[in-house]
Amino acid sequence: MVAQSAPAGPGTEPPVRSRFRAWLLEGLSDRAKQHPGPHVESPGHEGQRWWRVMCLTGLDYFSTLGYQPGIAALAAGLLSPLATIVLVLVTLFGALPVYRRVAQESPHGEGSIAMLERLLSFWKGKLFVLALLGFAATDFIITITLSAADATAHLVENPHLSSVLGGHQVLITLLLIALLGGVFLKGFSEAIGMAVVLVGLYLVLNVVVTVVGLYHVVTAPQVITDWSNALTTEHGNIFAMIGVSLVVFPKLALGMSGFETGVAVMPHIKGDPGETEENPVGRIRGARKLLTTAAIIMSVFLIATSFVTTLLIPADEFKTGGQANGRALAFLAHKYLGGAFGSVYDLSTIAILWFAGASAMAGLLNLMPRYLPRYGMAPSWARAVRPMVLVLTAVSFLITWIFDANVDAQGGAYATGVLVLITSAAIAVTIAARKARQRGWTWAFGVIALVFIYTTVVNTAERPDGVKIGACFIVAMILVSLLSRVARAFELRVTDVVLDPTADRFLRDAAHRTIRLIANEPNNRDDEEYREKKRQIRNDNDIPAEDDLVFVEVKVTDPSEFEAELKVRGEVLHDRYRVLVVESSSVPNSLAALALHVRDVTGRQPHLYFEWTEGNPLAQFLRFFLFGQGEVAPVTREVLREAEPDRSRRPRVHVG
Repeated sequence: MVAQSAPAGPGTEPPVRSRFRAWLLEGLSDRAKQHPGPHVESPGHEGQRWWRVMCLTGLDYFSTLGYQPGIAALAAGLLSPLATIVLVLVTLFGALPVYRRVAQESPHGEGSIAMLERLLSFWKGKLFVLALLGFAATDFIITITLSAADATAHLVENPHLSSVLGGHQVLITLLLIALLGGVFLKGFSEAIGMAVVLVGLYLVLNVVVTVVGLYHVVTAPQVITDWSNALTTEHGNIFAMIGVSLVVFPKLALGMSGFETGVAVMPHIKGDPGETEENPVGRIRGARKLLTTAAIIMSVFLIATSFVTTLLIPADEFKTGGQANGRALAFLAHKYLGGAFGSVYDLSTIAILWFAGASAMAGLLNLMPRYLPRYGMAPSWARAVRPMVLVLTAVSFLITWIFDANVDAQGGAYATGVLVLITSAAIAVTIAARKARQRGWTWAFGVIALVFIYTTVVNTAERPDGVKIGACFIVAMILVSLLSRVARAFELRVTDVVLDPTADRFLRDAAHRTIRLIANEPNNRDDEEYREKKRQIRNDNDIPAEDDLVFVEVKVTDPSEFEAELKVRGEVLHDRYRVLVVESSSVPNSLAALALHVRDVTGRQPHLYFEWTEGNPLAQFLRFFLFGQGEVAPVTREVLREAEPDRSRRPRVHVG
């Protein structure tokens, strides 16, 4: 036999294993019934000014300037500036209006996924949300790995460090990701102050590099002439150039990566004095300012940087192994402003790229708890931050190893995640506008949705690796979710029990005697049905004639929901039968929760009476798993056994 350790007495240090487990699962019980995520502000928190929160979004959005110009040059070549203009037009007149509407429709940071979740019910809605969460995971995980890989590129390509760090890109990237995970294991506190500093410094340095680059373009007219002649030779007239730009701009979709993050951070935005969570008009207004300002700033930078990098950097330098690969603006900083300024620019870029990974991980840790706990599709430890950080860090290690820490190779997967989320948002706001009978907006958002559907399809066809990774995330998420739901099938999952006045009176009347509850599956609900049921239960269980019986009938609402509130309504049928009508997602869980509630309210152990259900046990379990019904009696007893280990306090279950 294995010896059991004695319980720690007063003043005794708990075992190392216990201390580690307590540290790892810290906050688990506190978040047992909360779904917003570990880093969302508490309800009493006033929040931050919108421009400060914009800097938090900018960790993800603005940091793409570290690699976007180089990716654009590789994708579009000499047409990079024109393709970027198309991207900017789609951003300002497509993504921006869509997410301004998303901010209005989901002001608590749920994003477009919540809007689509409300349109679909039962299991099809859950599976659809899991698919979107798979692409969201693709977006955020690749943000972590791609940003770390590009930060590594800036380190390795720095003239002062290349001889020392060259050839160790994968190892350095893994170390950066491990450091990021370490920050979250220690505890990720308020990040907005640091984000303001990093984003402010980074944008100022980019203004300097861009202005210097434009100066060199203007003072060397032959550069523009050479570029114009090369464009004409390669593509002919302007219409052909526009046509090609329309075709290649989906490859530049990384430049729209910040919108989903923009709505995810909405709970951090300070609203108007006295506004409520039900109508946070100030927060919505601040979020719209955030999205608009960030989009305009990024659009200006995208056009200017694509122009100067295309004209001033030889095409070969953008390719793998070239000095501008993944670091086009850093290349210009070193070339035109010297090694000292270039190193400062590298440090700023490395810092914001690394911290962009922190923003992505925080977003993922906030996103998953909004959905998976409600679906029962997460292990119990997934509510705690630190185990999830370890899982996400391990996945990031795997992705980094698969892609060999290559920025270009991960661009397709990143773009796919971004585009799928934006496309789903465009579809969601189109449906919302249609339901609101806003015909003009319905047509406008419908056209925008078609543009993003086209963009997503083209990007997927040319770079299918993004869909493959997204599919892997989706399959893994669905598999783990279903296994988790099976493992937690007998868990008591009622968040609250609410009785109407009639039901409450029934319990008060029965509090002075033995409480006997009959589980009844209603058919005609006529007098004969209840009279026969009552007679049968009394005969099968030898219940005295003077003892009172109360019927309990469960109406299953949405069986795909895992955690739900229990609503109990009292009825008197045929002037003689008292019936408790319950609405919930599962019959056995509802009966168990009601029995425990009755015990706690009255101080008496209730007795539950059932009839055996005919049918194959496996088929009955599947009915319970999928539809909340099935073999009710044994499942109710098992739920009660897990919820109340003390047999002397457990409600009694009788089966006839």
